[in-house]
Amino acid sequence: MLVVAATERELALLGGHDSFCCGIGPVEAALQTARALEERRPDAVVHVGIAGSRTLEPPALVLGNEAVYCDVIDPSSTLPRVERVRPDAALLERIRTALPEAHVLPIATCGKVGAGTGFDVEAMEGFGVLRACEIAGVPAVELRAISNSPDEADRTRWRLDEAFAALADALDRLDVL
Repeated sequence: MLVVAATERELALLGGHDSFCCGIGPVEAALQTARALEERRPDAVVHVGIAGSRTLEPPALVLGNEAVYCDVIDPSSTLPRVERVRPDAALLERIRTALPEAHVLPIATCGKVGAGTGFDVEAMEGFGVLRACEIAGVPAVELRAISNSPDEADRTRWRLDEAFAALADALDRLDVL
């Protein structure tokens, strides 16, 4: 299993896992993940990272049952586009069993903090990583730990250390899969 995160800081506490840093934002994440999938050919991908939520308190865990690319949603457009991607159902169920406390919700993907309005959880890379995996035929799921509210402008108040520790604990529990 390949563990993918946007930053080295997110990967730092996840020792012992085959991991890859995809970069920040949906486009960078998609491009770098596609390249890593071609080079490494993993059996599965778990995309991890921090996320914001207006309704869940840090460091709640969230498994995405859908990644929604908010930046391309345009209800008045008639042009077809891919706005949503779902995780691999079997992989999601296996991880749900290992992490029963995790909320299972759609996760908004947006290039700007706070742009995931209408969703309980938002992050920046999930759609890009899951879409690259979908195209490559690699099972994938998004796992996030809440670190902040997207409305909290003072980033020194974000509970990053707690969120990173929650991710590390969750991945340790996934080792048995």
